[in-house]
Amino acid sequence: MSRKAARAAGAGRPERGFRAPFLVLCVAGADSSGCAGIAADLRTVAALGGHGMLSITAVTAQDARGVRALSAIPPRLVRAQIESCFGPGVSPVVKIGMLANAAVVRAVSAVIRSRRPPGVVLDPVLQATSGRPLLDAAGRRALLDRLLPLVDLVTPNLPEAEALLGRRIRGVGGMVEAARALRELGAGAVLLKGGHRRGAEMVDIFTDGATTFLLRAPRVATPDTRGTGCVLSTAIACNLARGLDLRDAVRHGKEFVTESIRGAYPLGRQRGPVHPAAAAAALAKGARR
Repeated sequence: MSRKAARAAGAGRPERGFRAPFLVLCVAGADSSGCAGIAADLRTVAALGGHGMLSITAVTAQDARGVRALSAIPPRLVRAQIESCFGPGVSPVVKIGMLANAAVVRAVSAVIRSRRPPGVVLDPVLQATSGRPLLDAAGRRALLDRLLPLVDLVTPNLPEAEALLGRRIRGVGGMVEAARALRELGAGAVLLKGGHRRGAEMVDIFTDGATTFLLRAPRVATPDTRGTGCVLSTAIACNLARGLDLRDAVRHGKEFVTESIRGAYPLGRQRGPVHPAAAAAALAKGARR
């Protein structure tokens, strides 16, 4: 059959009743261990039934002990990757993670401003778990000045929120105040993650200006938590792409990352990643009951 005849016959098209997957563009760094960054993002999108697109901002060599080497991608190439993911009928929700430096922040901000995607979730990755900076001081200023006002939701953990605000955050009451202060810097809404606090319960704070609420989950006793922030922010972006409103997207994202932590596994003798596929299976099983 000729190509023309195949097109006329509908060959290669989805079967009747098939629904095309939602689209999420993941803008983040590449983690050579596969535990965080783009790898975790794309695993999450796939687990939730979407189609993941990507723009790599930096390449890292890392393991559970830390980042051994890092090279930022040229800003023009980062922007070109993002631009290539938009076209006729194609406008993905965007999840942004590691940005490496101020030039990359400016490039991403420019294309977000021009393309106006239907949703933008920012996970402000400032440093590795080992303490190595992943965004320099100039990059942080650019993130606050240029990118934060363009996002629908920003999802810092406690150390990131403290770095962005320039002050310590103490207790749940301090978290509420900090979340509101971060929103006043320009983001549409804030999800301040409390996983770094001690205790049997993990408490996150959400605020969008009109509503503030706490999200609680029992702490899962495991050292294998690499990629947690990536999975949470990407799950929220997926939920937005599926048509949920922001508050429900956050609630379901919290549930998803909690199940991902329950399914976490070690990587040899090292700390391993959380497991999006296990979360999707557990939640699907619960829904069938």
